[in-house]
Amino acid sequence: MTGLGTLINIAAILIGTTIGMIIKGGLQKRYEKIVMQSIGLCVIFIGVNGVITQMLVMENGIFQTRYTLLVIISLVIGSLIGEKINIEARLENFGECCKRKFKMKGDKGNDFVEGFVSSSLLFCVGAMAIVGSIEDGLKHEYATLIAKSFMDMVAGGVLAASLGIGVYFSVIAVGIYQGSITLLAGFVSPYLNNTIISQISCVGSVLIFALGINLILGKKIAIGNMLPAVFMPAIIYYMKFLLHALFHF
Repeated sequence: MTGLGTLINIAAILIGTTIGMIIKGGLQKRYEKIVMQSIGLCVIFIGVNGVITQMLVMENGIFQTRYTLLVIISLVIGSLIGEKINIEARLENFGECCKRKFKMKGDKGNDFVEGFVSSSLLFCVGAMAIVGSIEDGLKHEYATLIAKSFMDMVAGGVLAASLGIGVYFSVIAVGIYQGSITLLAGFVSPYLNNTIISQISCVGSVLIFALGINLILGKKIAIGNMLPAVFMPAIIYYMKFLLHALFHF
């Protein structure tokens, strides 16, 4: 069944969030803070691990880095595009709209919006969401998305325990994002090779690292506006390919 992997992912997030909400009801504020810092550290670790895995390579017995310039260019250009579109504000406005529409008054301050935005970014940024959705659409293979689901379930539970019910609404972003990739898998797949996926994963891991910093220190970095950077490696790759073809022909 096409899309089953995303449905499993959504179900796992809902289960984890529900558990987190039950825990939240019995947590004092100081415990919520330490839980939030803990998940922030875990997210930073995931981001660092992803960057190191993709950037460090062994050549002639020596560790060397790759993709450094690509990551810089992708982040700069992608951030400029995202800032122009103002993706961060649009995500926040959508969160506020959900809060008003469903009359969610239980979360104090901006916890609802922060929970929605932070969890949506965490669940959508990264290569597993892209690769897993393509495998779902092309081959009906769900192993990648099932593995992602277990991680998202744990992360959703911890985020919900700290930020509350807004995490539930991240399933909307996950459904639209992964569902769209799954439906378009036949079109997208021929244009994604291992190199592009590795580069996308590297840029996505940098954003995950930044998200971890936000979770620990409070919102400082407009990660939403940096989201276009994730897709820049594919654009740059094919721009280089086109220029190379034109130069030779």
